[in-house]
Amino acid sequence: MARPRRAGPDDAAALVRLRVTMLEAMGAPVGDATAPWRAAALDWFTRSLNDPQTFAAFVIDDPEHCIVSNASGLCDRHAPGPGNPGGLRGHVFNISTVPHARGRGHARDCLNALLRWFADDTTVSVVDLNATPGGERLYRTLGFAPPRHPALQLRRDQM
Repeated sequence: MARPRRAGPDDAAALVRLRVTMLEAMGAPVGDATAPWRAAALDWFTRSLNDPQTFAAFVIDDPEHCIVSNASGLCDRHAPGPGNPGGLRGHVFNISTVPHARGRGHARDCLNALLRWFADDTTVSVVDLNATPGGERLYRTLGFAPPRHPALQLRRDQM
């Protein structure tokens, strides 16, 4: 059984590849390999992986297929409040496993490693994520629940 490892800057391209896999599964138009967002994502992941205090990604390596699964998370600074005196919140995203490696617990293992990082190496008091229908059951088994207040969003084209 493969164990998750912490990703480093050399893994940025694999994180972009897995992001493409995730977005395609969600029905998002990702474009081809030259789509401008992919270069921007590569730059972002490379920079973020060089900031281990506020960003972490955990991956599963497969000897035949390189990296096959990941979970990423970052720390966001918010205004302090009674339930979060430090103001630091965690956000989980980019959980993805390539199709041929699904059903083996890789996403769960990566997410558990990421949650241990939040618990052991940061001061976050709450961790958020946006669940797809396919991932919601996993997240609920790990203790994620709907927030007390509904999340709303306004897209740029509506401003």
